[in-house]
Amino acid sequence: MSSNGMSDSNVKSSLNVVLGTQWGDEGKGKLVDLLADKVDIVCRCQGGNNAGHTVVVGESEYDFHLLPSGIINKNCTAVVGNGVVISLPQLFDEIARNEAKGLIDLKKQLIISDRAHMVFDFHQSVDGLQEKEKGKKSLGTTRKGIGPTYSTKVSRTGIRMADLLGDFSNFEEKFKSLVITYQKQFTDLNIDVDEELKHYRRYAEEIRNCVKDTVTFLHQSIKAGKTILVEGANATMLDIDFGTYPYVTSSNCTVGGVCTGLGLPPKLICDVYGVVKAYCTRVGDGPFPTEQNNEIGIILQERGKEIGVTTKRKRRCGWLDIVLLKYSNMINGYTHFAVTKLDILDTFDEVKIGIEYEINGKTLLSPPANACDLEQVNVKYLTLPGWKQNISNCRKFSELPLEAQRYILTIEELCGVPVRWIGVGPDRSSIINRS
Repeated sequence: MSSNGMSDSNVKSSLNVVLGTQWGDEGKGKLVDLLADKVDIVCRCQGGNNAGHTVVVGESEYDFHLLPSGIINKNCTAVVGNGVVISLPQLFDEIARNEAKGLIDLKKQLIISDRAHMVFDFHQSVDGLQEKEKGKKSLGTTRKGIGPTYSTKVSRTGIRMADLLGDFSNFEEKFKSLVITYQKQFTDLNIDVDEELKHYRRYAEEIRNCVKDTVTFLHQSIKAGKTILVEGANATMLDIDFGTYPYVTSSNCTVGGVCTGLGLPPKLICDVYGVVKAYCTRVGDGPFPTEQNNEIGIILQERGKEIGVTTKRKRRCGWLDIVLLKYSNMINGYTHFAVTKLDILDTFDEVKIGIEYEINGKTLLSPPANACDLEQVNVKYLTLPGWKQNISNCRKFSELPLEAQRYILTIEELCGVPVRWIGVGPDRSSIINRS
């Protein structure tokens, strides 16, 4: 019997999910790294290299954008599902960069869905051109070509890994057709088609052994009793349907994206772990109700080293937002929280938690769908005493100052979700496990 009440005598494996609860950058990679030691397979189900996970192991810092960060476990198979959009040049670069830091022969651990769509360099160029056209109304995308690639996927003009590894003349025809479509829209878009095709002939052979029918692979693995961990990219408030639209990504980074991005039925999902940064951050434009455009925001940014792994942009910072967190929980049904970077709050005399939205004298039960309305909400805060001491050496909940314990217990009480893990520093060992 799984934690969601599922009983199936033919299924003995476990399938757990790690999701970001806010606007991303919550520290999902660290939790995945902790859990990956105990699983057979780690999966990415959506997004592309617009995501960034950092894992610190001793003196080494690994950064992942397309690869599941659980690939650090050399005994783990890493699956990139059909819901992910893949830039092969950047995937190869990521593999080489992390192998240079000590990881060995990552391609042997890697399986890529033959149904995954491909991101080309011209998608990235188009991403930038579209942002430029919007002017002051730009969305602040990563310009990695993710939106344009999902657009071609939905318009059924996209190109998948299966196309690359099939008859190359068919791939060539689809590639040229897509280029022509974009050049009609952007007349100054310069693409050396012959040179690109030459590269992709080589890429096809480099990646061929990694590409498989991942749906069948995962289902066979489940029947064989394998344990699987899905690591979500981006986060709930960036979800194309449920996030702060239009300031969102182009994929479903909520729990539904696990099913559609890997070809797995909901009944197989056991636990859903929500990763919560102890305060809030977001990169790029868009409403941010608890943002602190003051000294508090500067302290959070500097102490938290809040620089985007992918974009290298400074992250906007603010207090923890319980309204968003409860909304995120409604959508995903978290079984446990992992609260990260609690140590960043060590120096504050008092810490605040946003607990209620009000607009035009009316209290809101959830974030409004309209981004303009969300920008106008007034936030009611709960103020708690700070702990004013270094907690980075704490390894048990009881070792935390009482004020820090109260902060965690308040999150549990307000959201109705138990906090299982608490991050108190950047190293992989700097974590409290309350299980």
